[in-house]
Amino acid sequence: MDANIYQHFRKAEAPFIDQVAGWLQEVSDQYRPYLTDFLDPRQQYIVEAIVGEKGEQHYQFDGGYLAAERKRALIYPEYFVPTQEDFDIQLFEIHYPTKFATLSHGKVLGTLVNAGIKREVFGDIMTDGDRWQFFVTASMADYIQTQITQIGRIGVRLEPKDYTELLVPKDAWSLEHTTASSLRIDGLISAVYNISRQRSKELVENGKIKLNWQVFERPDFELGLRDIISVRGFGRIQLREIEGKSKKDKYRLLLGVLRK
Repeated sequence: MDANIYQHFRKAEAPFIDQVAGWLQEVSDQYRPYLTDFLDPRQQYIVEAIVGEKGEQHYQFDGGYLAAERKRALIYPEYFVPTQEDFDIQLFEIHYPTKFATLSHGKVLGTLVNAGIKREVFGDIMTDGDRWQFFVTASMADYIQTQITQIGRIGVRLEPKDYTELLVPKDAWSLEHTTASSLRIDGLISAVYNISRQRSKELVENGKIKLNWQVFERPDFELGLRDIISVRGFGRIQLREIEGKSKKDKYRLLLGVLRK
């Protein structure tokens, strides 16, 4: 792999770049597909950039449904034609006493992580406001089904579902165009949620935001393509595209926005 590829990404992303290079080498050496765990959107962007469109290896993503955020990547040689079954994804529905209890994304996520299940093993967690479902790697499905019998103090049962039984998620991204003088986290939060720059800076410094699902406390940090910031109490922002500069030398941006 060209050593110059590192300069296009952050230093902290170097280990993941090395990992992608290893996957490519394995596909080349063994001449068979390689299936990753679930990747976040930023990692998917890195895979796209490194594998490219014109090499001997190709890639495809699947997260269980078209609008999935977290997806598995299948990297494969030219001869291979992927099918949905090749992604080995299992959908679960959470059965719980809906009349007496409520679930939340945080409760479901926390239960899975606290059970010792790596974040890479499960994909999107979805709700229609009443029902809850989530995706996992098929190889871990039996283990997760036996381990998860409670969420908080709520007794639950996980039922395997076919992907055709997927609920329609309540939360949906809206696409918004905006301009910004920089790609700083605090500036974008301020612009999208119409709050002061000082208020957005405090949110970041006080640990109220996550960058790609990790707590992050640097308000001056500049976002890259596909990054997602989660702002507690406000929603989420994803940098979808940088569309160029305006006449006033501001960035023209396409954002995905979730508002609470």
